[in-house]
Amino acid sequence: MNIKKEKLNNLRKILSEMRSVLIAYSGGVDSTFLLKAAREELGDRVIAVTVKSEIHHLSEITDAKKMVQKFKVKHLIIDIEILSNKKFINNPKERCYICKKEIFSRISEMAKELNLNFVADGSNYDDLSDYRPGMKAVRELKIRSPLQEALLTKDDIRLLSKEMDLPTWDKPSNSCLATRIPYQDEITLEKLKRIEKAEGFFHDLGIEQVRVRCHNRLAKIEVGEKDLLFLMEEDLRKKIISKLKQLGFIYIALDLQGYRTGSMNEELEQKVED
Repeated sequence: MNIKKEKLNNLRKILSEMRSVLIAYSGGVDSTFLLKAAREELGDRVIAVTVKSEIHHLSEITDAKKMVQKFKVKHLIIDIEILSNKKFINNPKERCYICKKEIFSRISEMAKELNLNFVADGSNYDDLSDYRPGMKAVRELKIRSPLQEALLTKDDIRLLSKEMDLPTWDKPSNSCLATRIPYQDEITLEKLKRIEKAEGFFHDLGIEQVRVRCHNRLAKIEVGEKDLLFLMEEDLRKKIISKLKQLGFIYIALDLQGYRTGSMNEELEQKVED
């Protein structure tokens, strides 16, 4: 048996022992794979819950609904106004912890009301190697991370998802819109909407993996290596400039390093080195 299959069997065993679970479901690669495995292992004893808030792309809700309907799993939507949290909008480096603490506290309450044994998220084994203060909140609230427990990496999950014919197997990674704003810069609804519309514009151009980092009125665009030259085509470049200025950005820059996970954490790493 190959290691990938062994990890999948371990995941199934972990889920079986949980007996019932409320899964925090975003519609992404990891949580979709987890929901699929949980549905197969636990049947009706699994329920999905998706968070709707100002920091998430509205398209994520649509994607999540479609997949849950396909799996025939009960689906709940929870509204959380995270911008009402003053600590969060001040955007400290612990921003993710503050957010996860509020979200998973609410989800944990729901699990108790539904008489479900556990709450689970889609964190994978690779997440342990990145700066993720939200993991502290997950541990404090005793949220389970079955994919992590089974030592499943992102590559494992994509390959297994492909074998299961899940349409999310090659879906680009995503994160909340607040991650596009540098630490210490205030998080506002105006900035979040500007980022969401800008990224939606790039998606409409056929660019799936994109981040529009919002440095006040400067937009720093991160795309995959294959799209860097594409964005430099003169007509397209003019179209991008026009659209982003229309959205309220004054300066538009293309990051030559391209898209990379957690690029906003590079500032924290630089400070440590200094």
